[in-house]
Amino acid sequence: MHYPILIGFVVSSLALALSPGPDNIFVLTESISNGVKSGLATVYGLISGCLVHTTLLAFGVSEIIKRSDTLFFAMKLFGAMYLLFLAFKVYRSDASILLNKEKTPAKSTKKLFMTGFTMNVLNPKVTIFFLAFFPGFLFSDTLNTVLQFYVLGLLFMLCALIIFSLLAVLAGSVSKYLTTHNKAGFYLKWVQIVVFTGIAIYLILSDK
Repeated sequence: MHYPILIGFVVSSLALALSPGPDNIFVLTESISNGVKSGLATVYGLISGCLVHTTLLAFGVSEIIKRSDTLFFAMKLFGAMYLLFLAFKVYRSDASILLNKEKTPAKSTKKLFMTGFTMNVLNPKVTIFFLAFFPGFLFSDTLNTVLQFYVLGLLFMLCALIIFSLLAVLAGSVSKYLTTHNKAGFYLKWVQIVVFTGIAIYLILSDK
């Protein structure tokens, strides 16, 4: 077990969950519009969807690792290039964070859960991101690869759950801070760029 790799994965996952993106902005907006309960229902749906992507990754990539070192290296290289592309997209994007504070028609918690779940599962970018992010953080030379992917997936889900739930509970305070501090979006933007670039470099330099 290589615990520093796991620690690095957790730190990266927390930083990514904090970075402004469609999921956490959606949670924040829903919480502001319809209350904490609605925000948390959305969070649980989004997080549950990650289990589907983890399963697809675990069984698909495990076969690649078993069959060919060259294929695995090519996959890592693709992952690094994809993460650098994401960093470039963030660099080119507007640093402002827009929140819709208008009251929207309230939905049941079940519908909000299913909305979050469907948003996550049907988003191919999540699968591609997991494919780019997870393989470089395999942390054991002896544990089954499928099991390692599930451990990483559950850790990622736990990190996202903690951050997204805090956003839902503290929605009012967070939105007030973001709207009154003009530089907040700028700093969060650069955190995201540094995290994406750092993970890309790590993937290129890491061994199987």
